[in-house]
Amino acid sequence: MGHLSSTQSFAGAIPRSQGLRGAVCTLLLAATTWAATSCAPVGPTEPEWPPGALQWYERARASFRTLDGNDAQQSVEKALQLQPNRPEVKLLAARIALARLDYDAAIGHLAGLSSSDARTIRGRALWYSGRIDEAAEELELLLADPEVRDQWATGVVKLARSGRGRTPFEKSGPMVAVLEMPRVPGNSMVVPVELNGQPVLGLVSTGSTEVIIDSSANREPSWVNLRFARRIEVRDVPALTQDLSGISRQLNAPIKVLLGSNLLRHLNVTFDYRGRQFVVRNYEPPAPPDATELSVQYIRGGGMVLRGTVGPEPEPQQFAFFVDSGSNYPLVLDEKAWGRTKIPASALQPVQGNQGVSQARIPQLRLGAIDVTDVDAVSGVPFDELEKVLDIELDGLLGAGILGDFRVTLADQGRTMWLEGMPVVPIDQDPVPPVPDLELQPTVPPPEPPGAPG
Repeated sequence: MGHLSSTQSFAGAIPRSQGLRGAVCTLLLAATTWAATSCAPVGPTEPEWPPGALQWYERARASFRTLDGNDAQQSVEKALQLQPNRPEVKLLAARIALARLDYDAAIGHLAGLSSSDARTIRGRALWYSGRIDEAAEELELLLADPEVRDQWATGVVKLARSGRGRTPFEKSGPMVAVLEMPRVPGNSMVVPVELNGQPVLGLVSTGSTEVIIDSSANREPSWVNLRFARRIEVRDVPALTQDLSGISRQLNAPIKVLLGSNLLRHLNVTFDYRGRQFVVRNYEPPAPPDATELSVQYIRGGGMVLRGTVGPEPEPQQFAFFVDSGSNYPLVLDEKAWGRTKIPASALQPVQGNQGVSQARIPQLRLGAIDVTDVDAVSGVPFDELEKVLDIELDGLLGAGILGDFRVTLADQGRTMWLEGMPVVPIDQDPVPPVPDLELQPTVPPPEPPGAPG
């Protein structure tokens, strides 16, 4: 599957108003919603490690840092068998469990621990599992530490204290709702949705953990209701606030809400950029007949990450990617990752209008069993600070420029991503009209096309 017809076409897709470094600032802002700034990698400091325990712990930590979730889980279980009460082993086991969305296991591993690191993980596990009151108490204790600055926890405490008696993400309506995504500049995935009864435009944003509403409408975190295609309503959705005017200017569309990964997981969603469809379901979708399956993890329970390989056989390199459907870039690689591609520095060409940013073509990217050939990727983005905050090793970012080539479905509460390869249709032949005047879709949506999941 080819990606973009020329180097020039990719350069034109980069929004000059924001620039690549602006996207990194957005990433770093998002990172502060996943991790308290006091949290740091916890290493073994006591000498009395029994034979093999330290090795299993280090292996688990190394595997988790490179997003090898299965090996990390198996290795930390070995370490727990040998050192079941060692704090750093319990913390690592809890981090791995939370990334796999195993909330009960994460909470169980932290029994007896009261450090800020433990409260950071426990508070998130309680929140994402719907235990609102307990999450509020835990996060308030976390924020009582003068060394902790955690924007996500500050906003969530306000939500939790006003959310007593609520059932987050309670859905009603028929089994499925299908919406048509309007066309906007770049590869952005925009969805018409009702927000508290008002028609607005939302942006599919896997790079955001929570739903985010424009601060011009509400300056404080609040609980909102969302309705899709006048069919499926999702009540008691927790929403944080942010100024979205910059995104609106970039897309030339009035974006009032970001649909973050926490919501998308609950929607059993499918988004299809080329087919211009956004599908919401009231049931767990079955596996599509012809799709590849990817395992998805969520760092700190919210940051969507997955693994892929770059380069042809017989020696493809494993890469760890942050997934951000709100970014127009197909693929972003840091300096170390570019070195692993073995593409010479002379192949990198400057991107016009983006100082310090260059690009080159990656011959092959593999996601699951699907090969994407001739992928234009950019350089000039440091991920060091983000990696330090999250204590993982990221090689780059997968953006809408890649996700838009597939029909993407999230299943198993977001732990699984199915990718279906779609026929390549030139965008200039797309019959879908531009951004509408916020009219919602008809009450009875069109049926899903043949072969669509669910």
